[in-house]
This record gives sequence, C-alpha cells and structure tokens, in this order.
Amino acid sequence: MIADKEIEEIIRGIVQKDIAIADKYHELSSNKRRRVVELLRSEGLSSLTNLIKKAKKRSFEIAHKRFQNIAGGNLHTPVYLIDENLVEENMRVLRYVKDRTDCKIIHALKAYASFSTFPVMKKYLDGVCASGLNEARLGYEEFGGEVHTFGVAYKETEISQILKYSTAIVFNSFYQMQQYGERAREKGIEIGLRVNPGYAEVEKEMYNPCAPNSRLGIIKKEFDKNFLKYRGMIDGLHFHALCEQNADVLERVLQSFERLYGTYINGMKWVNFGGGHHITRDDYHLELLIKLINRFKKKYGVQVYLEPGEASVLNAGVFITTVLDIVKNEIDIAVLDASAEAHMPDVLLMPYRPHILGSGMPCEKKYTYRLAGPSCLAGDIIGDFSFDKPLTRGNRLVFTDMAHYSIVKNTTFNGINLPDIAVIRRKGKITVVKRFTYKDYRDRQS
Repeated sequence: MIADKEIEEIIRGIVQKDIAIADKYHELSSNKRRRVVELLRSEGLSSLTNLIKKAKKRSFEIAHKRFQNIAGGNLHTPVYLIDENLVEENMRVLRYVKDRTDCKIIHALKAYASFSTFPVMKKYLDGVCASGLNEARLGYEEFGGEVHTFGVAYKETEISQILKYSTAIVFNSFYQMQQYGERAREKGIEIGLRVNPGYAEVEKEMYNPCAPNSRLGIIKKEFDKNFLKYRGMIDGLHFHALCEQNADVLERVLQSFERLYGTYINGMKWVNFGGGHHITRDDYHLELLIKLINRFKKKYGVQVYLEPGEASVLNAGVFITTVLDIVKNEIDIAVLDASAEAHMPDVLLMPYRPHILGSGMPCEKKYTYRLAGPSCLAGDIIGDFSFDKPLTRGNRLVFTDMAHYSIVKNTTFNGINLPDIAVIRRKGKITVVKRFTYKDYRDRQS
C-alpha cells in the first residue's frame, strides 16, 4: 500500500495505460516524480515512457491544426512562429530522462537562442552550453544555471569575459588549456577537455566531428602523450559525435569512447555526451538512452551531461510565408517572401527538403510547384511540392520544424529583411517578440 494517494493514482493509471496520466505525472513535484520512478518495475517504467510519448505526440498533432488556422489570419510574413506549449512538451521529455537517470541536461544555444521562451525552458533544464563569448553571455544573462562553454580556440581578448560568464570551460587542445586553464581554476570554473571518440555515423562529412583530419576534439595519440602532465587540472571529458540520431548510435559511439578513454575517467567529476541526440523525436529509444546513462554512471561514478539543442525545440516552431507571385518556365514556380539562402540556409547546405503542412511530394497531389525565394541567387530554391488545390498569389504556406538552426543562421543577403519572430504563449496569445527593420540591416554593414 502506497501512503501518498497522488502517487497511488499515477501508478494505477500507468498500469491501466491511461494516456491522461502523463500530464498528471508531469505536474507532480520533483520528489514525487522520483518516487513514482522508484516504485515502478521495468515493465511499469516502459509503460510510463510510452504514455509520455503518446501524450506528447497528440499535443503536436493538435498544434499542427492550430498552426494552419493561425497562418490563415493576418500575421505579418515571413514569420517564425514558436509554440511555447510545444517547447514545454519537449522540456517534459528531457526532464523525464533526468528523473530516470539524475543526469544533467543543458540546452545548446548554437541550435536555438530565442530567449523569449527561456522562462519556460529553464524550469526544466540545468543550464546551457555555449560556443563562445556571445552565447556564454546570453546564457548567463537570460537562462541562468550552468553555462558550459566550448570553443575550438579561444582569443586572448575574450577569455576573461568568457570565464566571467561560464561555470565550466572545455578546451579543444592541451595548448589552450595550458594557456588559460590556471585562470579558469583561479575563478573556480570547472575544466574539461573535448576528445575525439574515434567513431561516428554521420553521413554528411561536413557535419561529422569525427571525419578524417577533423579539428574537433583531441585524438587518442595526443591525449595519451599529454594527459598525465595536466591530470590535476581536468574535471571532465566531453565528446560530440551525433547529428539528429537515435540512442542506438550513441551506444556504438560510447563503446568507442570507453575503449579509447575509459581508463582516464577515474577521479573525474563528469563526462559530457555532447549533442545531436534526437531525444524528443517520436521514434527515439528513450529506454535505451536511460539504460546507457545509468550504466555509465554506475561504472565510472561520474555525472553525465547531455547537451541537446535541436531536441529542445524539435517540431515546436513553424515558418509562415506568403506566395508573392507565380511564374512559368516549363513548370509552375511560386516565388515566396521567404528565402532558402537567407532564412533557411540548411535547406541548401545539408541539403534537405522541409515539410509544408498540407503538401505532398512532386506529382503526389494534383498541382505541383517549385518554391523559390526572392533573392538574386539562381539556386534560391526550396524544393518541389504538390498541393490539392492550385496555389494563388497571397496563399500562406507553413513550413514545419523551423525553430532550430534557422533563426540563429539568418542573413540579410540582398538586403532581404529578417523574418519576424512570434511566440504562441501558453494561454494561446500570440506575441510578436521581434520585428526587424532597415536599421537592423544597416547596422550589420560598415
């Protein structure tokens, strides 16, 4: 018999596979959530995981209809529209991993840095990871908590400020640690080294930190040669080898990392598993991730960090655009007020084909169009899409999953204005949190 009726209700609902119990679990206090986890056996924990994933998926499906309704309104375009409710749904999943493992999760600002939603995010996460001075300062001032900064190489003119805003600093070479490590130690800042785990499954070499001749992370040969000299300065190790991948890939990366560096972990405080974990994706293997973290912590006695960026806001934001014109050149070409080059650079860089609500693959639906941006770049092409009805000038199109690696990468190429940024607040109100003007363009120039 469980003394706490609230916990008893949660466990009963899990046994009955009641999807409504997911929200009730999330609403529990930290102590009560941990108590639920302690009381459940493996089958019950798997059931709870499935209920949380199903509840989240349902919330996102409802939100897609909401996005389409909003797009039909009078919102100024182009605009990034971030749903705070969906951000929180992702946060709940990340916190659930923490409940099950006592790991720490910090958000990667390089993927998403729109601080208007930080008040929601920081209730669930332990802080942020930064790539340099500006991100470290933003994390310190707007997010709070821990700030872990990793730079491929730090500048002498910036290191004092970086140390001011960081709680941990990760070096990419023994030389950089030799240069700046003592200053970090004097300020009570923890020190880590990024290592090359020697294995990755990232298909696109541009995104592969373990590609041949990569500058990212100390290779095993250099680590063996220098480690003992600096052992007393090092609090943790950091590796990063994933890109939008599942826990099975992490498992194989961990095997390589442990084989190369496992003997060095004894006595350290933490190991950071890096980012690229698609934890909030519907098909992500949460139970395997939890198992890997718990096994690693038990084996080495260290704190484990994860630093997802994309997963924090996966599918939580859209990009709404307007069809400005339709021209013909053997095919129908719809010119939008949004540019792949300026507003969605990864469409060209990766490359990848974004999804549009209500669209299909070319020729799948009755009417097919090539969607293109307004810039002078001939290759400013978003892709070919089909629709049930013909597009007309003034139609609104909703590109999904556009919060991460879009806003942070925008440019003003051709003087094209940066899109607005709007947020759907938790009670449904839409707030335009940023509108860019000519001044923003001018001030970026000389």
